[in-house]
Amino acid sequence: MEDFFDILKQLIRVPSVVGAEHPFFMFLMRELEEMDVQVEYYDGVLVAKGDDPTRGYISAHADRHGLICTGHNEFQYAAFIAKNQADLLGNSNSEELLKNFEMRFLDQKVQAYEPWSGSYLGIGTIKDAFLCERRNNIIFIVDGMEHLFPGTPIAFMDKLIVNSNLISAQLDNVISVAVILYLYRLGYQGTAFFTASEEAGRSWRFLLEYFRRFDISTNELLVLDTSPYRTVEDIMQLDIVLRNRDENGYFRSPLKNVIKKFAIEGHIKYHFKDAYLKNIMRQRGTKGSVGVTELGRLVHATKGKIQGATLQIPTIGYHTVEETTSIRAIESVVEILKRLYLNEARNETIRY
Repeated sequence: MEDFFDILKQLIRVPSVVGAEHPFFMFLMRELEEMDVQVEYYDGVLVAKGDDPTRGYISAHADRHGLICTGHNEFQYAAFIAKNQADLLGNSNSEELLKNFEMRFLDQKVQAYEPWSGSYLGIGTIKDAFLCERRNNIIFIVDGMEHLFPGTPIAFMDKLIVNSNLISAQLDNVISVAVILYLYRLGYQGTAFFTASEEAGRSWRFLLEYFRRFDISTNELLVLDTSPYRTVEDIMQLDIVLRNRDENGYFRSPLKNVIKKFAIEGHIKYHFKDAYLKNIMRQRGTKGSVGVTELGRLVHATKGKIQGATLQIPTIGYHTVEETTSIRAIESVVEILKRLYLNEARNETIRY
């Protein structure tokens, strides 16, 4: 996995604040073209195509959380400024976390960059953060950013930490992007989508527009992401996370059962996140959301014309620069993807 970690370390260093992903897309484009992968860039989605584009459809969002300058020496959480909020309805995990984690950012170093070129514009330090209920957003006090103009993105400064069998960084969702690049290096020849603004609930619209542009339908879209848990013990009992559904609909794809079959054969530990959350709510006697995903929004919007499955990496420290997962979880995802897309018997397997 050394090649994989080399890719991940590079990607982590390239800022990709939600709504200002262009420099990251340019970096991805260069990496893919060096591997002789065809790249197409549309509004909100970078599309990579190997020599056999219909062999697979894999998607991962490319944006990460960060700040946006919204006025003189004023900084807000990028995903929740007004221009990004059109698709946030109050039932996503991200929105629930907004009310609980502003203190996590104290003394965090951040870097500003020019949103088109990616040029470095300076380093600062977060000195305070508080939830403003009038604006329903976190307001940040940042030292060293007084010179910035409104609209400037500010990324959390980050690097990969490897500690025994765990890794930590702002993994959501750069880790899935790294997995896809690694899969192309291993010989994947299908299609991959890298989407923008997922953390603001908008990425599915860009993906939907692409499918409509070329009148594409599929029941085998595989969406890669991370999935949050509370403790290290939780994620050590899991290698991968699957879903039957989210709040928007059921996932009806042959991929789901194939991945489950591969997991059983490979002694890969898994569960279905929606069933897990429902069980917790049953035990507590409460009602709540089973989560909202990019795939669920696509399924709902297309009335099932686009269908697929999710494959997620369990993590703790969600939406921080200390988000942590196990190396075994990454190896498990890579192994499943290799069996799905690099195995010559794949077509027979999907019919299983």
